[in-house]
Amino acid sequence: MQRVYEFLRRNPTGVDTFWALVLLGINGLWVMGADVISDRRLAGIPVAFALSTVVALRRRAPEKMLLLAIATGLVQILVNVRWNPGDFAMLVIVYTVASSGALWASRLALAAGLCAAPIAVLSWPQVTPYPVWTNLIEAVFLTVPFALAWVIGDSLRTRRAYYAQLEERAERLHREREAQSKAAVAAERARIARELHDVVAHNVSVMVVQADGAAYVLDASPEQAKQALETISSTGRQALAEMRRLLGLLRSKDDAGGEYVPQPGVDQLTELVEQVRGAGLPVRFEVAGEARPLSSGVELTAYRIVQEALTNTRKHGGPDANATVRLTFGEAELDLLIEDDGRGAQHKLYEEGGEDGLGQGLIGMRERIGMVSGRLDAGPRPGGGFRISAVLPTRTAR
Repeated sequence: MQRVYEFLRRNPTGVDTFWALVLLGINGLWVMGADVISDRRLAGIPVAFALSTVVALRRRAPEKMLLLAIATGLVQILVNVRWNPGDFAMLVIVYTVASSGALWASRLALAAGLCAAPIAVLSWPQVTPYPVWTNLIEAVFLTVPFALAWVIGDSLRTRRAYYAQLEERAERLHREREAQSKAAVAAERARIARELHDVVAHNVSVMVVQADGAAYVLDASPEQAKQALETISSTGRQALAEMRRLLGLLRSKDDAGGEYVPQPGVDQLTELVEQVRGAGLPVRFEVAGEARPLSSGVELTAYRIVQEALTNTRKHGGPDANATVRLTFGEAELDLLIEDDGRGAQHKLYEEGGEDGLGQGLIGMRERIGMVSGRLDAGPRPGGGFRISAVLPTRTAR
């Protein structure tokens, strides 16, 4: 049964042609069923052919078939061919045009349908004892089917338009959801990339410096080499712990087995500074103002900016560089100042991602600060070295 239904849907013209032939056959029986076949009955044959054509092509060209049906009806009145079974095509074309035709054609079909019955009654009135009332009632009853056909067709048009609008809206929402999902994935990837850069760049640079130092003093001072190796070990463990936390973010909640270290914040800056000092870079750490609770985003941003700035100082500051880290807690802002007196690198080199163009540098800092609505100012110092100044809004942690 489903196959038959699908076949009928795929071949609407064939279905209409079948019903047109049925209507033509019924009209032929009406002509041949008369006791006396008059000229008027015979004139109904070409009229029936025209109306059958209207039924056969009603869905392919509804507007043209409406005009053909109206012209056929006028010819039927002019040649005095009384209504016959073929006139059922007028009802069909009114419904078709109201449901799928142009707006002007729909209005014309309504007007033609409302006028068809009264004109037919006036052209062929009933001869009864009460002709006026009989013909009036007949005109009303014959007009009702045309009005109902138009109303049903127009309702179907409205429903189709409503469903089409719903489908379009659903498709648009689907595209918007896909775009939002892609944007969210891209933002998450960028965030994880910044985290990995901060973890790898800082800890690996510390390990490289300590490894070079250990190799240099291995024969002359085994104790210093041992301390350097211990620093490398602890730094490596810290890097692994942070990378384990980042990998945990990539897993689902059910699959994330084990405990992961919390995100670092302002309280861990002292440990960071000590670690950098142990790597051979003298750092002066100062805190001004009254410390207050900060949101996790501001905490992490402040930590990563200091970490990235000190890593760049070790990489570009030279052998005798000194660094200063100053935190100032204000009423509504947290001021960060990280500067060094080394030879530094050109500001353009930082902006363009380093010598190979692949570094995050100031790009990652600006992205982080932009996420918390802060401000960043970075560039070479007048007397040599490099300075990074960041202003972060303080928000009470929930």
